[in-house]
Amino acid sequence: MKNKNFFLCAVLLGSMSFGNVFAGKSKPKVAAVPQRVIAIDYNQAKGPLNTQFKECIGAGRANEGLRADWLQQLALVKKECGFKYIRMHGLLTDDMGLYREDKNGKPEYNYQYIDVLFDYLLSIGMKPFVELGFMPEALASGKQTIFWWRGNVTPPKDYNKWEALVRNMAQHFTERYGENEVKSWYFEVWNEPNLKGAFWTGTQEEYFKLYQYAVNGIKSVNKAYRVGGPATAGAAWVPEMIEFCHKNSLPLDFVSTHTYGVKQGYLDEYGNSGTVLSKDPMAVSGDILNSRKQIQNSAMPGLELHYTEWSASYTPSDPIHDSYHEAAYILQKIKQVGDAATSMSYWVFTDIFEEAGPRFTPFHGGFGLLNYQGIKKPAYYAFTFLNKLGETELTNNDSESYACKNSKGDVQLLLWDFTNTHPGDSVNNQVYYVRDLPAKNKGKVVVSLSGIPQGNYTMELYKVGYKVNDAYATYYAMNKPNQLTKQQVEEIKKANDGSPVAKEEIQIAADGKFSQALDLRENDVWFVNLVKR
Repeated sequence: MKNKNFFLCAVLLGSMSFGNVFAGKSKPKVAAVPQRVIAIDYNQAKGPLNTQFKECIGAGRANEGLRADWLQQLALVKKECGFKYIRMHGLLTDDMGLYREDKNGKPEYNYQYIDVLFDYLLSIGMKPFVELGFMPEALASGKQTIFWWRGNVTPPKDYNKWEALVRNMAQHFTERYGENEVKSWYFEVWNEPNLKGAFWTGTQEEYFKLYQYAVNGIKSVNKAYRVGGPATAGAAWVPEMIEFCHKNSLPLDFVSTHTYGVKQGYLDEYGNSGTVLSKDPMAVSGDILNSRKQIQNSAMPGLELHYTEWSASYTPSDPIHDSYHEAAYILQKIKQVGDAATSMSYWVFTDIFEEAGPRFTPFHGGFGLLNYQGIKKPAYYAFTFLNKLGETELTNNDSESYACKNSKGDVQLLLWDFTNTHPGDSVNNQVYYVRDLPAKNKGKVVVSLSGIPQGNYTMELYKVGYKVNDAYATYYAMNKPNQLTKQQVEEIKKANDGSPVAKEEIQIAADGKFSQALDLRENDVWFVNLVKR
């Protein structure tokens, strides 16, 4: 059998509804188009692949984790994307039934809902990244809440009772799951306390006091349990948090904070203020790199850095989350960050997410990788492709790709184009990304591999882009119905199921070379998989 690495047969190419994916042998001469070459040597290993992108994933609130559809979706995401931890709001909020006080003001604790949720997480091989928030009403100093589900955002009326609650929780987890298991968890104190009046009515000083009592409560159960913060919005308070803990000899096992890639608008779960995707090429990633620098220049230079929320936009009413642009955006930011973060927790895995209450349309700009019916968005495939990469990263000078191999001898190349097509401040995301947005041609990308062991391989090609695994485009073609029938849901799922766009049995000759030319459009994502037979 001769080497067929360069082109698939004409019959296969002709069957592809989206046109040629490979360079043809002979074409009429046209004006020169850009050609990008990704040259990889199988024998030049960079080292173990940094998998911080799948360390953690976000979810809306703990009570949503008691729903059957949420649990089913999480199991799928765990299986196909490989996430290890999950972080969510509202663990201490009253709909989880954790805390109350008797008529004499004595605390009473109840873990029935939390146990159901955490038992399930562990049963599917995930661990909780425990966010300590929001304030139980019986312990709250005020009545101010946030979101449809009314998370209380006021400081505790009694900090000793707050410490006792946190201690009791850590002790319960120890008794139920064992100290070795709980040692592998993270405890993060509160959420975005720098957004005064939104997530926290207190001052920075009061947040540091909240942290002090919380960390003392957890460490009194086991000093090895990991505690951190400040879980701020906009990469804020990192030097201040480290300085406070260092000055007061308080444990700080990790720093956590958040960043999003939009400008304009404000915290707004309904998206009414309007958001604009930043034109800064280092949006998101620049914040993370700067946080790492702040830690390195601090009194605690070796701290872990967890970005426990990040995405293109901070509102669950931003259609960029549903758009094919989001897949390339995710990959671009992860690649730019490199080793700076211990984890980047994408916000969130599912549109079963009720900050604004139950949503009324199937594609409403929700944060999720999946919509609430379990339809996979382009963003979902960014993480499944990352999860398919082998454990060894290969040396690669291309800034928009990963090349890897695994212990079986398989080779993977994940490549993309990220082009910020947003027109600028004159148009909000809420207007721009709901349109039909055809992708412009970016020429060819040539994958050139050398040193591959001789033998027979199966070549699989996967793609995400405009109208390819682009669920919103299928929904758009249905005239965007406010409600989907069961048949329509299945139709969208089938049209965007992530199957290979091409598959072929090939042979690598003794020279170990493989080359393939692919058509590339704006914000296309390709995954090339060579599976040794």
